[in-house]
Parts: sequence; C-alpha cells; structure tokens
Amino acid sequence: MKNTIRIIFQLIAITGIFLSVGCEKKGSGLPVDGDGNVYDTVVIGTQTWLKENLKTTKYNNSVSIPLVTDNDQWSSMSSAGFCWYGNNSTAVKENYGALYNWWAVKVSFLCPVGYHVPYREEWNKLINYLGGEEITGDKLKAIGNQFWNPGNKGTNESGFTALPGGWRRNDDGSFNSMRYDGYWWSSTQGITGEYGSRLKMNYSLHNTNLTSWFKQSGFSVRCIKDE
Repeated sequence: MKNTIRIIFQLIAITGIFLSVGCEKKGSGLPVDGDGNVYDTVVIGTQTWLKENLKTTKYNNSVSIPLVTDNDQWSSMSSAGFCWYGNNSTAVKENYGALYNWWAVKVSFLCPVGYHVPYREEWNKLINYLGGEEITGDKLKAIGNQFWNPGNKGTNESGFTALPGGWRRNDDGSFNSMRYDGYWWSSTQGITGEYGSRLKMNYSLHNTNLTSWFKQSGFSVRCIKDE
C-alpha cells in the first residue's frame, strides 16, 4: 500500500514538472499567429520585429485566408489571398514563409496579436536607424548562402535575419526570384490606388529599395510590434 502511494506521488510530481514546463513555454510572451506558430523577435533601436517571415494561413481571429494556387485567379484578384512559393508549402514554409497580396496585408488581423504589418514610415525608421538605404540591405540580410544565392553580401548586423522568399507576379501569377530577392509589404498605400508599397533586397547588392508596386503581387510579410 505504501509503495502504491509513493508511486502515485511520484507520478504527480513528474506530471507537475511537465505542466510547469508547458506553462512556462505558453507564458513566454513570444508572438503567436492564427495557426499557432510561435515567432522569435528582435529589437532594433526602439522597434521590435518578428525575426521570421510570416507563415500563417489564418488571421489571428481564426478566420482562414483564401489560398490561391491558380495563376490566372491570382493575377485577377482584388481581395485578400495568400500562397506558397511554387505552390509547395513543404519546401518553403519553415524558412521563407508565405506570400500575401496587399489586400491580405490590409486586414488588421493578419499579424499576431499586438503586432501589425509595418507602415512605410516604420520601414523608413528602421532604414534610417541602420544608416540609410545605401547600406541597410547588408545589415538586414541573413549571412551566407544557405538561404540566399551564392554571392550574398549580408552581415545580419541588425539581427533581422532577412530571408529571400521571392515573389508572385501580379501580371501572370508566376513565381520568381527566390534566393535572389526578398520583398516585404508595407501596409501603406502606394503612389496611386492600384499600388501598395514594398521593401526590396537583392542578394548581391548592399542597399534596400522602398517603392510602390502592384497590389496583386505576392510578397513576404514581417510584422512589427504595436507601440
């Protein structure tokens, strides 16, 4: 009988340890998206950014984002949609994340709770903090050739760890430039109603390029913490 009681108490103690570990992980404070993916973060100046490209298939209110695989459907859209580069989630999800069109970006529930898609001004604040457009690309890009094309000049001095998810074209829905270029949306309107704005980095160039581009395009997303 005593042995039985002792075993029960041992099981309770062991279970308690496991519960404690689980609670500690749950209460870590790291951002969680609508699919339950947990993201690491990095502080750069006064800003806190996700350290990874967004990879959720749901908004943070559990509503699914339309997955669009057909090229013609993608290029003709005027509402929210997302995709995986090459329509192959297995190959790209973990490292490069998903590609979203601008209408998905404009939904306030896309990022983890407490985070949002950066405004153009917030991208500019990051760029200026790191020394300006001419040199910022290197400071943001992940080091080496594991994810970028050989010849990558990234130093990742900022800890941002930018990875080149390529993009999905607005005109024909085809996929281009993975490992060569990284594109990240801003939630700010572009120069006219048909454009949003996005940040670009290239594997062999030192700079960043913040310009307007067509809303039907599929780009990566990095979320920034609400102030």
